[in-house]
Amino acid sequence: MILTKAQYDEIAQCLVSVPPTRQSLRKLKQMFPRYLNGVGRNGTAPVLLELANEVDYAPSLMARIILERFLQEHEETPPSKSVINSMLRDPSQIPDGVLANQVYQCIVNDCCYGPLVDCIKHAIGHEHEVLLRDLLLEKNLSFLDEDQLRAKGYDKTPDFILQVPVAVEGHIIHWIESKASFGDECSHHAYLHDQFWSYWNRCRSCCSHLATRSSARLQTDQH
Repeated sequence: MILTKAQYDEIAQCLVSVPPTRQSLRKLKQMFPRYLNGVGRNGTAPVLLELANEVDYAPSLMARIILERFLQEHEETPPSKSVINSMLRDPSQIPDGVLANQVYQCIVNDCCYGPLVDCIKHAIGHEHEVLLRDLLLEKNLSFLDEDQLRAKGYDKTPDFILQVPVAVEGHIIHWIESKASFGDECSHHAYLHDQFWSYWNRCRSCCSHLATRSSARLQTDQH
């Protein structure tokens, strides 16, 4: 399915001329039924994937848009985010078999977004946490991991808190958060806002508590 320049211009002109309403979307769907015509001719053909590639849009995000629209038209209430995410992770839950196949093809052919990429990122992240733990043990550094911190009542925690801080290149390190991904400036700002500042406040409290306990234990041992 090749989208010509003339077809693109026609669709763009129609989008500008109609109001952003459901009635307008239905009208546009009737005027340009590319997806329905494509799957009507061959339900196994990667029609949705080809559409995403033609407009240079992430296949998984395209699949999410189409799935949301499908569920809205076939259910009385708007679908919840959890339901949509569950269907994207397991397209066999989608009640329409043709759409399920289209969504599946988008998911497995997307190298940047979607549940498959999320699984890969999670696996890599866990692998690097294990490597970091082994390195801390190798260096004989005392630490608490996420599970131990949550057991103490901390809701947001870094991967590791050092029970005895260490100095690295003139900086005192109290805690370590492993990010097995590329860290550009935008990502660092997002991590600061979403995670690191809360870690900073909580870890100061935690480290102070640990220091007090260590001091009390040392005084007891001396007596």
